[in-house]
Amino acid sequence: IMPTDLPYRPCVGIMLVNSDGKVFAGKRIDQTLEGWQMPQGGIDEGEDPRQAALRELREEAGTDKCEIIAERDDWLTYDLPAHLIGVALHGKYRGQKQKWFLARFTGQDSDIDLHTHEPEFCDWKWFGLDELPGLIVPFKRATYETVIAGFRASVLGG
Repeated sequence: IMPTDLPYRPCVGIMLVNSDGKVFAGKRIDQTLEGWQMPQGGIDEGEDPRQAALRELREEAGTDKCEIIAERDDWLTYDLPAHLIGVALHGKYRGQKQKWFLARFTGQDSDIDLHTHEPEFCDWKWFGLDELPGLIVPFKRATYETVIAGFRASVLGG
């Protein structure tokens, strides 16, 4: 199979920001693949991207106490590295096509619970905007830099 024959998986990503302007990231349980990342996941059939973003946050961080304050107009794509084609994403996709949302966290840290139905993260922290790209697996780094650049003013502007 040629990677170019495979589609991108439609996904959402959510940048959750606390009152200090720090961003939520979780440490993935499947350490062999990657380290820290913001919540993201596939859009179910017939699901609105905004609903998907809140559902993914609930599934991965155990809370949906937030208010969506911005979304990117465009979809960002990234390709899997060659050694993961046919392995990651159930082998069906060449990478992901993501719609990103920015949300302000309205809960307390105690509302975050990683012990969800199908846990994806083993740890979580609040990170500064400029710390994030360095924590991310290299094939997602450009996407993260674009997301951060696009939301920076909204995050820092309060």
